Amino acid sequence: MEGTTVLTIAIPVLVALAALVLFTTSRRRDTARARAGEAGQDQVEGARRPTGREVERQAVLARTSTGTELTRVEDAPPAPYIPPDEEAIGVTRRQFFNRSIVGLMGFSLSGFGAACIAFLWPTLSGGFGSKINVGSIDDVLSTIRDTREPFYVPEGRFYINPFPPDAVQAASGVYGPSVQAGMQAGVVALYQKCPHLGCRVPWCITSQWFECPCHGSQYNRVGEKKAGPAPRGMDQFPVTLSGGVITVDTGLVVDGPPIGTNTTGQEAEGPHCVGGSSEH
Repeated sequence: MEGTTVLTIAIPVLVALAALVLFTTSRRRDTARARAGEAGQDQVEGARRPTGREVERQAVLARTSTGTELTRVEDAPPAPYIPPDEEAIGVTRRQFFNRSIVGLMGFSLSGFGAACIAFLWPTLSGGFGSKINVGSIDDVLSTIRDTREPFYVPEGRFYINPFPPDAVQAASGVYGPSVQAGMQAGVVALYQKCPHLGCRVPWCITSQWFECPCHGSQYNRVGEKKAGPAPRGMDQFPVTLSGGVITVDTGLVVDGPPIGTNTTGQEAEGPHCVGGSSEH
């Protein structure tokens, strides 16, 4: 870089620095003069600014000097207790929620109890648990002869099958009087539930027996046990005959005959639908 160029840059910089120094110096002098003038004015007026300690000392003296004490106020007597008016207060939110919860619980338990009672209460107007009108005995026996199957009544869960007239005498010494009336009329009503474990016992058309598919229990045409683990024969319902119409009372279940009962002498008339036919 040439000397001329250096001088061209340096001279303005030096001039600017000199101007800055002069401005700063003059500023300080003006401030000092102002302060000196204020101090002189204070001295002329005979006043002096207090220090911080002096201000604090004056505040303490003002608080502790006579005549500045606080006046003690005597305690007022307690107000007499007046019980609140319940009608004016009404029901609080806590009481509302408590009563609502108790009311809902009571309503729920009442509904559940009513449902249980309705479920367990026997249906007296029809269906299982009531007296069921099956129909004319002639029509029922005719249907049984044509189909070679029992007459099944699903709403009563029972079968109607003919009872041989020549077996009535033998049955009188085994069966109770509640079912003997139906046998004397020529029919029996057999509960569809197996006495063993409650399976529905279907009819085997080839053997002409009732044969349980669950555990192999077998019963002849009138429900007397022939084989299997069942503890007795098929349970029955009382049967009454009025004007040639069969009525079955499903509200009374009569235990089936004991093992070994064979009033009809009927044996299997064909192949079994369920394996095992040895008599127990």
